Amino acid sequence: MSKKAATESEGDKKSKGKLGLILVAVGMLAVGGGGAFALVATGVIGGGKHEVKEDNRPKLVRKGEADPFMPKQEGGEGEGGGGEEPEGEGGDPYRTAYYTFTDDFTSNLKESDALLQLSLACSTRYDGRVLQWIKKHELAIRSALLAIMADTPEDDIYTIEGKGRLQKRMTDAINRVLIQKEGFGGVDNVYFRNFIIQ
Repeated sequence: MSKKAATESEGDKKSKGKLGLILVAVGMLAVGGGGAFALVATGVIGGGKHEVKEDNRPKLVRKGEADPFMPKQEGGEGEGGGGEEPEGEGGDPYRTAYYTFTDDFTSNLKESDALLQLSLACSTRYDGRVLQWIKKHELAIRSALLAIMADTPEDDIYTIEGKGRLQKRMTDAINRVLIQKEGFGGVDNVYFRNFIIQ
């Protein structure tokens, strides 16, 4: 009887071992099938109709490169008979383009009777689409910048650090408007052309 019990015990072990192998194989097939489905669904494999989206965002423009999106300057050609502006060889490798807001910005300051009047410009190293978008959305940008000015404490406008914070907040506000409207910011900095406190 002990030989019979030993034989049955070995048979049970063999059948349990085979069952375990079968379960592992089925599990691996399920995981592999799920992975393959995920790769096909995301377009990594198969589906020859996978479209590649062209990156149509503004690009950085190197010094001396042509920018097909650069807006034409008003007033015709400059004093030098037209042509490309000379670029220095050192410094930033990218060309900087500027946009000057046509009208001044005037606002009262936060919890103050003082008024702040600013003439502003901003810069970008990206192609001319950024300048076109600033012009296109100048009304929304103007509103955002006036809100920033009205939320500026009077103490901030008397220090260099406070003016630096105001510049950064204004740059961020312009970029937020451009991202909301066009999906891309691209403004590097805001510059004060006039800064009058009354």
